[in-house]
Amino acid sequence: MIRETTSIKLDKTTKDKAKAIFEQLGLSMGEAVNMFLTQVVLTKGIPFSIKLPNDETQKTMKEIVEGKNIEKLDIDELVK
Repeated sequence: MIRETTSIKLDKTTKDKAKAIFEQLGLSMGEAVNMFLTQVVLTKGIPFSIKLPNDETQKTMKEIVEGKNIEKLDIDELVK
């Protein structure tokens, strides 16, 4: 097996949290990435489900971004 160094940009917080989990599992970051890539090859795709939100959720998300149909909430109301 030929090993190769690769440079990728990662979110630091996510990387640090994942690294801590890998350490508990006895894995290095490189070993974990190689495991993921091996699963990509074996499954011929992303080895977990990736889905687009349904139409209703997409519409709601768009309305939120546009500031539509948003009600102000009072924390005291939520506590009740």
